[in-house]
Amino acid sequence: MNLPELLEEGRHEPFGALVRDGGVNFAVFSDHATRIEVCLFDTSGSRELRRYALHGPHDGVFHGFLPGVGAGLVYGLRAHGPYTPEQGHRFNPNKLLLDPWAREIVGHHRWRPEHHGYEVGHPSGARSFDARDSAPVALKARVPAPVGVSAGWHNAPRRPTSELVLLELHVKGFTKLHPDIPEALRGTYAGLAHPAAIAHFKALGVTTLSLLPVFYALDEPALVERGQVNYWGYNTLGFFCPNPRYAACGDDPTAVAQEFREMVAALHENGLEVVLDVVYNHTPEGGETGATLSFRGLDHASWYRLVHDDRSRCENLTGCGNTVNVAHPRVTQFVLDSMRYWVEQMGVDGFRFDLAPVLGRTHHGFDPQAAFFTALRQDPVLARAHLIAEPWDAAYDGYQVGRFPGRFLEWNDKFRDSARRYWLHRGVRRGEFARRFTASNDLFHHGQRRPSASINFISVHDGFTLADLTSYDTKHNLANGENNRDGRDGEPCASFGGEGPTEDAAIRRRRDRARRALLATLVFAQGTPMLCAGDEIANSQQGNNNAYNQDNATAWLDWAHADADLRAFTARCVALRRAEPALRHDRWYAAGPCGAEDCAIVWLSPAGRPMHDGDWHDPAEHAFACQISPGAGGPRLLLLFNPEESTLHFGLPAYRWEVALDSSGELPAGPVRPNLPLSVPSGSLVVLRETLSPIPT
Repeated sequence: MNLPELLEEGRHEPFGALVRDGGVNFAVFSDHATRIEVCLFDTSGSRELRRYALHGPHDGVFHGFLPGVGAGLVYGLRAHGPYTPEQGHRFNPNKLLLDPWAREIVGHHRWRPEHHGYEVGHPSGARSFDARDSAPVALKARVPAPVGVSAGWHNAPRRPTSELVLLELHVKGFTKLHPDIPEALRGTYAGLAHPAAIAHFKALGVTTLSLLPVFYALDEPALVERGQVNYWGYNTLGFFCPNPRYAACGDDPTAVAQEFREMVAALHENGLEVVLDVVYNHTPEGGETGATLSFRGLDHASWYRLVHDDRSRCENLTGCGNTVNVAHPRVTQFVLDSMRYWVEQMGVDGFRFDLAPVLGRTHHGFDPQAAFFTALRQDPVLARAHLIAEPWDAAYDGYQVGRFPGRFLEWNDKFRDSARRYWLHRGVRRGEFARRFTASNDLFHHGQRRPSASINFISVHDGFTLADLTSYDTKHNLANGENNRDGRDGEPCASFGGEGPTEDAAIRRRRDRARRALLATLVFAQGTPMLCAGDEIANSQQGNNNAYNQDNATAWLDWAHADADLRAFTARCVALRRAEPALRHDRWYAAGPCGAEDCAIVWLSPAGRPMHDGDWHDPAEHAFACQISPGAGGPRLLLLFNPEESTLHFGLPAYRWEVALDSSGELPAGPVRPNLPLSVPSGSLVVLRETLSPIPT
């Protein structure tokens, strides 16, 4: 490779290393570095060929232009500056750094002492200085070939929020054991785009796939020492790179990115959106005793939040050692650049933000009007993206459900726990359950927000699966290697008589009835429903409620024992929601007579009379009903809830009704005899639909 003698002055934007004008432009941000060098390597990344000092800084940006080179150039960065941990600075030019804006990553990471800026084991700890060169063991970036706008950008379904039915899934776990997907494609992006997978999504009726993290991630050192991996992938290092672990094509970064783009385009062609679970709250560099891989070496004091009165320490709001300082303007820019890349060049439709309050953290705590949210809301490219918040983090003032701005949707754990308690052991009163069933207006009815802002769910990747929360009384996480200390304690769950698999027909019947009532509640509740992949087939993790490091049959979906009847029932629920506008109404219910665009809701006791204040707080009674009356035509709906252990007789309003769905399966579909109470089976949710057809007497 013939390399020029001098690095010309380049442009300060865009960040990263990109091909332009017969060469490559480099732009790197650092507020505190005194010099940054770009180091070029051979194509294998094993031999350093040349170093160039970047020009600058200008407004915190170091830059340069190298003529005569192009795509495929392998490089890393070295940053010079003060090594004064007590002031928050940890520059060490002996450490080769991965460009945060890298579009392609080459090499294979192995945790080594050389990755640290200090001498591991030194008496002075992280205040010591390690002079060893980390280049031989460091990941490198590779300059990508120019890529136009993805096909997925052009053929995106662009679903309105009111139509969304989400399915959260793991790329590998969903397909790894699927018998109808070719073995070579199982566990991959290509496998997720296979007709067999798409057929399941379409039959189920979901609109949007919410993928667990797919960015380039590392396994934490503690997991590696135990011979385990971070299966969920919440440890991102490459924020512009799809994880090669899930590629059928091998680990060449160019091919991996193309496979991902083709997956998105294929899903779009079948009317399915793709939302990515993204981790902009922490990095694999860990706390102040962690490694120097990229961000820390370029400008530790800017990229990370530091403890105010001890800047040698990282502020740990994530439980992962460090917290990304999104309040910094350049870090805000980094996150937005990453998001735009995934929308424009990879074609995705939105993002679910892990530990999202971190994105709005200022020096005074969480602020819904933080600079990042302002910038995000006015970005023209990201205007088309769905924005979903996990509205809690691991620190003080971390629970922020209902406080995210604009068009954010938010995971609503209050719905999860209320629905579970209601159906599993009647551990919640009717008023609380009704409020969660109608999109939690106490949390979301403000600031022009709509009911769809509440993302309702029964289970997600962390926590019990639906099958397990109806089969176990406690978590069983010993396989994780943490003595069962990890995972949520006290999850609302019930085994209905003896944990785990059983041949007892009565127990199996009660479990199945509870699962169907929970699924129906989820799909019919006002707000945005999110299913956890596998719940529709009664997939079990054998009681493990934190399978984050189980890259094996524990966490992969067990298609061989799929419950076909439960899958068909779930599909019926989703189809009914799609068919009935009153079940996906995205305005707050009117308290009185409804207008043309409104629905009115009336709550009724089992006797058929309107609920009074005292009824809502009666701890002894749990069954009730709600009548939804559309304002713009369409049939009324009557939903009957009976979580009790015996059949109850419900008095019905004086309309003609037919059974649209009975979660117990005991009531036949069709007309209901007028002027008579309806016997609603125990542990069931029944949906009646108004009909104008004559009903036989």
